[in-house]
Amino acid sequence: MVKLLLERGYRVRGVVRSPDNNEKCGHVERLEGAKEGLTLLKGDLLDPDSLSAAIDGCSGVFHMACPVPSYTLTNPEVEVLSHAIKGTLNVLEACKNSKVKRIVMTSSVAAMAFDLHKPKDAPLDESCWSDEDYLRENNHWCMLGKTMGEKAAWDYSQKNGLDLVVICPSLVLGSLLQASPNTSSLVVLKLLNGSSDSYENSSVGVVDVKDVANAHLLAYETKSASGRYLCRNKTVTRAEMIEIIRRLHPDYTLPTRMIEPQISLSMAKEFSQKKIIVNELGPKYTPVETTIKETVESLKEKGLF
Repeated sequence: MVKLLLERGYRVRGVVRSPDNNEKCGHVERLEGAKEGLTLLKGDLLDPDSLSAAIDGCSGVFHMACPVPSYTLTNPEVEVLSHAIKGTLNVLEACKNSKVKRIVMTSSVAAMAFDLHKPKDAPLDESCWSDEDYLRENNHWCMLGKTMGEKAAWDYSQKNGLDLVVICPSLVLGSLLQASPNTSSLVVLKLLNGSSDSYENSSVGVVDVKDVANAHLLAYETKSASGRYLCRNKTVTRAEMIEIIRRLHPDYTLPTRMIEPQISLSMAKEFSQKKIIVNELGPKYTPVETTIKETVESLKEKGLF
């Protein structure tokens, strides 16, 4: 997102916990145009004063952060849910006080994919909300955090007259800027690093990181944009991912033993194509084959397998 904003000539403030940590922030500071157009400020979603200082004077805010812990949760109600909701409300409070013109928030397809009230053969769309009890009972804490955080954002924005637009991406893949893998890229990395000779042939919606960034900018710049937007290209199985990689790199050692997954609620659903921001407001999606190719090449370049 920062890369695209700088390319378009915006002046950008980024809020990070450790702006002096070169390992975590250096790749952003080295972007073209960053020296002139980017300021990294120390802040935290749970520190309202730091957010107020960062947001003051801004015309638009992209709220993209949400807790995705990499450790075993001991108290998910606090570690994920409370932080997701409080962090979002702190951002919106600062936006209200600073009279920000528009906020674009990153939610997730996970906030709509587990809607128990939709008939099984009905496509999911932006009117759908994942069932909170179902997510809690199945320990889908990060998905629940996304769902509750977005609901809190809509409630606050409507009560306080804020202009909020929400992007709901599926699994985001593509080239990495940072040196370490993120949660999404691990889906592909686990197929490449020899950690297992088997794979569960589950399916997942894929979207390119460049398309997600473009969707956020479209949501900010397009006056008519409103509500929620699904940002999802197409569904692929792990077997299809492996086949794409095998065609590109026949010399790579990839898992060969397939395990059929248990059918989950989300797998049984199709998604509506009626209101998808990249189609409605901008260009078409990057082909999934290209996205997977660039993911693999980026992981290889970073020395991650």
